[in-house]
Amino acid sequence: MDAADKTAGKVNVRPIVLLSMAGFCAMAAQRASEPMLPEIAHEFGTTVGVAAVIATTFALAYGVCQIFSGPFGDRYGKFLTITIALGTTTVIVTATAWADSLSTLAWLRLATGAATGAVIPLSLAYIGDIVPYEQRQQVLARYITGSLLGVMFGQAAGGLLIDLAGWRSVFLLMGVLYAVMTVLCIFELRSGRVDRRTGTLPIRAKNVLAQYAAIVARPHPRVVLLSVYLEGFFLYGGVAYLGAFLRHKFAIDYVTIGLLLSGFGIGGLTYILASRPIIRTLGERGMVSLGGLCALAGYLMVILLPDWHFVALGNFLLGFGFSMLHNTLQTNATQMAPDSRGSAVSLFAFSLFLGQASGVAVLGPVVDGIGYTPAFIACGVGMLCLGLWFGHRLKVRPKEA
Repeated sequence: MDAADKTAGKVNVRPIVLLSMAGFCAMAAQRASEPMLPEIAHEFGTTVGVAAVIATTFALAYGVCQIFSGPFGDRYGKFLTITIALGTTTVIVTATAWADSLSTLAWLRLATGAATGAVIPLSLAYIGDIVPYEQRQQVLARYITGSLLGVMFGQAAGGLLIDLAGWRSVFLLMGVLYAVMTVLCIFELRSGRVDRRTGTLPIRAKNVLAQYAAIVARPHPRVVLLSVYLEGFFLYGGVAYLGAFLRHKFAIDYVTIGLLLSGFGIGGLTYILASRPIIRTLGERGMVSLGGLCALAGYLMVILLPDWHFVALGNFLLGFGFSMLHNTLQTNATQMAPDSRGSAVSLFAFSLFLGQASGVAVLGPVVDGIGYTPAFIACGVGMLCLGLWFGHRLKVRPKEA
């Protein structure tokens, strides 16, 4: 346990609840694009694989900008940096509703990813600052409730809004949600309940590079960073095409597609509700291995079973397996560098979303060229191998971790 953990004292829950709500917005903004890919491809006269650039640009910017948001959070305060990010995203995501071309939409999605990228990683780092390690996995499991509800909202409500009022209405609603969260976080900053710890290291290129070099110099952080990159590639890279797959194979409406995709969030919420006995019974190694197996089963169920009703169950398994694996990775990430936790967790998020952007970009030509089935099978097998490998690495990790 690090010094910050020892002095954390009684945890103020309200800021964590607000951060969970902010995570809701961040994940909804990301996942809302999935059910709208066929509609955007139709409006701008292109293929789904090309239209997926709006997912690629968001993920790429989200990941790259972690390099900057982490050190700023460590230096000026994590909660303050999150609040500024929410306000900035409010403006950008609202402007997205008026995009008049695919290229404009892609640039605005890139800007949205860059602005909102600070929210979830710095929230995890904030929790790492105030919650002791032995309690942290459980608290993080509760925190991600907001993120998973955001996944469900982005997919299910996104599909509903597309059918009722078009894809632009989704971004208008997201702008309202971001604006509300910005105001709530400003009031919370003024309340005195927020941990306002700041750093003394100036924000200079050589200092930032030295921080990151110190993190990746140790073996276990390198394993965690590679694992979360592969998770982003195989999980998020494949899931980005599930909505388009359902539209292509079953010709169902966007509302139904959104509801089926929300099974992912339901699976994650189920994990959260059962997280205490799961963590106690399986431990970290058992959770990541079972998580990879569930993800493989979810992908196979989506593509091999003949009726579209089974897709909801497949998505449930994907969400349940992902949450077990990702919660364990998150917990390890919050302890990679206790003295510069914001930078460490932001580097973790950088790896995750770089993996997602790579996965979406690589799988786009595969989907357009040879179909969805080979892409999803490869992603499922990749998730299983990742779970087994990371479980083994946890067994042999050095004592420094």
